[in-house]
Amino acid sequence: MNELIVVVDDEPDILELVVLHLTKSNFRVEKFLNSEDFFKFLSFKIPDLIILDLMLPDADGIEVCKYLRSKEDFKSIPIIILTARASETDKVLGLELGADDYVTKPFSPRELVARVKAVLRRKTQNSGKKIKIGDILLIDLNRFEVFVEGKKIDLTPTEFRILKILVSNKGWVFTRDQILEHLWGHDKVVLDRTIDVHIKNLREKLGKAKKFIKNVRGVGYKIEE
Repeated sequence: MNELIVVVDDEPDILELVVLHLTKSNFRVEKFLNSEDFFKFLSFKIPDLIILDLMLPDADGIEVCKYLRSKEDFKSIPIIILTARASETDKVLGLELGADDYVTKPFSPRELVARVKAVLRRKTQNSGKKIKIGDILLIDLNRFEVFVEGKKIDLTPTEFRILKILVSNKGWVFTRDQILEHLWGHDKVVLDRTIDVHIKNLREKLGKAKKFIKNVRGVGYKIEE
């Protein structure tokens, strides 16, 4: 069955443009002009991906994104933010809250469809996977959960995504630039040293399991048992 994409945007012209191009690419699409109707829809159907505007008439899209990531039923739905808010602060905030991609207006509909396909491809690759590192660290990629010695560890979306990148190829050294590329694609709105801060916080939260994250001096980071 073709994937179901939900588009939430208060501009009818943009809504129709996005729906047109997604439909041409054989996606099923539902469209909403406000968050109230969108949430009503979510109460009975879960989409495969959400394209979300930040400036909605009845809600701040950042708060909508934050809410979705906080709920068990919705936290694993990929989100692409589509907005005219192009400041570095807005981009960083959206991505830190767990959005999978950030597209600014004006935009290329073809590029947006390509990004939708890329995000869905990553979701499919990671679906249903549980990865165990050593005897103490367990990462559930499908449920966005991490356990150390059986105890659930609360990570931010960015911390979880960095950990997921490192465990995707155990022993492989990822440079800071490669990690940035995986996290935010070509819209690198943060500095390399930001990765070091996230890694530091991640290690602190992992406790005994922090030993698996190795710093390769002058290169980057890797996971090694």
